[in-house]
Amino acid sequence: MGITNAILRVREHRKSEKFADVEFLIDSGAVYSLVPGKILDQLGIEPYREMSFSLADGTTVRRRISSAYFEFEGEGGPAPVVYGEEGDTPLLGATTLESIGLVLNPFSRTLHPMRMLMAGLKK
Repeated sequence: MGITNAILRVREHRKSEKFADVEFLIDSGAVYSLVPGKILDQLGIEPYREMSFSLADGTTVRRRISSAYFEFEGEGGPAPVVYGEEGDTPLLGATTLESIGLVLNPFSRTLHPMRMLMAGLKK
């Protein structure tokens, strides 16, 4: 598990002209990414479900969920996104990192291209 910050571009989908550049706290121990709901609303991203999340102190909160397109240094991919509420910190989780093809090096606290593997291919 490692923590650092990075700025990623968020869009509704790959071809959307509207976008927001968001500074994220990157935590490889988090699963989903969280973007402030106000930003998602401005981008036209609408929630389609709610989920419960456990916080570090053991409390549980419910948040709305949708999907968004995330970009970092020219590479991008779609991933689930949590609608952040007042006081929530923008967070980039493992699902988004994997969608973009990135891995967090916890020692240098930098993002690197993921080594992509395929199994069962015939030559």
